[in-house]
Amino acid sequence: MRAASLMVGLLWALAMQPALAVADAPPVKPTTPTASGKPAGQPTHYLPNRFAGRAGKYYKMVWGIDALSVKLTESGNMVRFSWRVLDPQLAKPLSEKEAQTSLVDPQAGVSLVVPTLENIGMMRQASTPESGKSYWMAFSNKGRIVKKGDRVNVVIGQFRADDLAVDD
Repeated sequence: MRAASLMVGLLWALAMQPALAVADAPPVKPTTPTASGKPAGQPTHYLPNRFAGRAGKYYKMVWGIDALSVKLTESGNMVRFSWRVLDPQLAKPLSEKEAQTSLVDPQAGVSLVVPTLENIGMMRQASTPESGKSYWMAFSNKGRIVKKGDRVNVVIGQFRADDLAVDD
């Protein structure tokens, strides 16, 4: 009899515990699902620095640039490399027309070039760099060999940026 009453008391306590915990808990705000169907998290103002640490300091100090990016454009038929100038004097070699340019994807085993169009000329900016302005050049990706997520190297004369991730 004693074991039976102890068992009933224990079952009653277990049955009441979740109800008490839910009643004492703070109200939960409903979350709205995102396009992927997952609930949206708290908004964040954190923006990762693509070139934190040594790489960022190197590009700023040696080449006078930052905000390097490699993106697919024109449905993947072109790859656009862009940068922002901090020091025009240091960044001048990136804008020289005579500088040999290439975008190398070691995984795919290709080296892309900047195309020259008959009416337009080279698909790159070759003006005198100005502080605070962004500049770009486009590489032909015929056959869409370079893909999103690939790690590429950009070479412009003596300038070299290694292991840049391709975005879209």
